Order: sequence, then structure tokens, then C-alpha cells
Amino acid sequence: MPAPLSLDLRERLVEAVENGSSIRQAALRYSVSPSAAVKLMQRVETTGRLEPEQAGGRKPLLLEPHAEALTSMVATDHAMTLVEIQAELKRRFEVAAGLSTIHRMLRRRGLRLKKSR
Repeated sequence: MPAPLSLDLRERLVEAVENGSSIRQAALRYSVSPSAAVKLMQRVETTGRLEPEQAGGRKPLLLEPHAEALTSMVATDHAMTLVEIQAELKRRFEVAAGLSTIHRMLRRRGLRLKKSR
């Protein structure tokens, strides 16, 4: 992913457009893609801000609101499989979580589903 435009370049682009230049002409003048200039101007019009949004970060965890219920499910029935946990989450909370999502959440909570033989 490319780096965001510098603040001084953003200021110059906005200034050029405000002084009568078209967005595409300003983009060409400052060697910026037209779509980046259009998006910048849309951002300035809607929010009044030049600064870029923070890039990256993590998505909120799907199962975090149900972590306690998930922990108690596994604690009460040690023989539950991931598929059974998935079905129970769907039934109780109407949450459609993938098996890998459930597995990661259990590992994050320090729980293992390893069966003893």
C-alpha cells in the first residue's frame, strides 16, 4: 500500500483547486493520481480536514462480546468439537463464525480442545 500524500502536498492541491484549477489539472500539476486528488477534495468537502485517516490497525474481534459464554461452553463440556461450538454460537447468539475464528479465540483465552486418548 502506498504512503499517504504529505500534508504540504495536500495543502497545495486544495489551494490550487480553490484558486480555480480543476481537480484533474491540479493532480497533473503535482504528479498525483486523479483519483487521489478527487478523494482528497471529497474528504475536505465533507470533513474539512486534510489529514489522512489512520492506516492499518486490527478489525474488532467477532467473538469478543461472546468470550465469556464461549469459555463457559468449553468449561462445561470438554468434549465439544469446534463444529459443535460453531452450531451453539449460531443457535444462542446468531453469530456465524468460522472454525478458524473460534479456534483463534479459544487459543487467545488459553483454552485447548485437545482430546485425551
